[in-house]
Amino acid sequence: MTESTNADATNIAETAERLDRRPWLARPIRRRAELSFEYFPPTSRTAWNQLADTFERLAPFEPAYASVTYGAAGGSTRHATQRTIETLAAAFDVEIAGHLTGVASTRSDIHRVVDRYAEVPIRRIVALRGDAPSAPDGPVPWGYASAEELVAGLRARPDGSTWDISVAGYPETHPKAASRTADLESLKRKVDAGADRVITQFFFDNDDFFRFVDDARSVGIDVPIVPGVMPVHDFTKVARFSERCGARIPDWMRDLFAPIDDPAIHRMVAATVAAEQVRGLIEWGAQHLHVYTLNRAELTEATLRMLGYTASTADIVDLERGERQVG
Repeated sequence: MTESTNADATNIAETAERLDRRPWLARPIRRRAELSFEYFPPTSRTAWNQLADTFERLAPFEPAYASVTYGAAGGSTRHATQRTIETLAAAFDVEIAGHLTGVASTRSDIHRVVDRYAEVPIRRIVALRGDAPSAPDGPVPWGYASAEELVAGLRARPDGSTWDISVAGYPETHPKAASRTADLESLKRKVDAGADRVITQFFFDNDDFFRFVDDARSVGIDVPIVPGVMPVHDFTKVARFSERCGARIPDWMRDLFAPIDDPAIHRMVAATVAAEQVRGLIEWGAQHLHVYTLNRAELTEATLRMLGYTASTADIVDLERGERQVG
């Protein structure tokens, strides 16, 4: 046998060994993490129908809660959030978390929203600073200038100890932060003000999340840090959005999705990528996963089923004669 033949045989053996060590993607994971799903308020009758269909398909996976995002501009976006929360809470046996932003409203306005949440009733809040609106008058007077202030304000309420409060974290650093150190210090202040957990912005390289957790622990942040995962429904849109919010698209991911022009193949690849990311997070030790659904069920459901998650057969309230007609 020639030297070249020996080398080829060695390479083949090494490749086979690596593949044997690699877990089959569709093999059920050894331990399942708790789930939560994020939705945004619909703005039309068609969007209401899509949200209802998505929620109905994902609710049987028994998430710990479902969160509903909240606009920073006030008015219709906030009303839409409240309306969505009330509808979902009435129709489904899933705990709801309401997002809340501190900008563009007075403190009294914000607490009226919290009072409304309490009437639903819900007891979970995702507290965010939000993006300040572009207005010549500048910040709203008597408002909360930061998420830290908002969390402290919620805890100062007479019912403050009864709220479960999450705040946002940025594995790759908030795009407007002066530095990574400053961003971690800001997060530490939010936690010290009374946050129960950190939910991260989405990311595509798990190493970014692992480093973020290590850095957060090093500055004394000891609450649970929940990784945010977003299946790639539309790569072009995700890449554009990621650039604005500071989430890096790895080169391998661009190379993988760029040549795909068949929607069916895109969905298969996207579900595989998301399942591989989730498997890596759970193998690392993640206890909870927060999935940004974009009000679409297909990729989230496919990802979970690939990993061995099963949906409950419990009956779900049908919205066909209710809020599906609203919009």
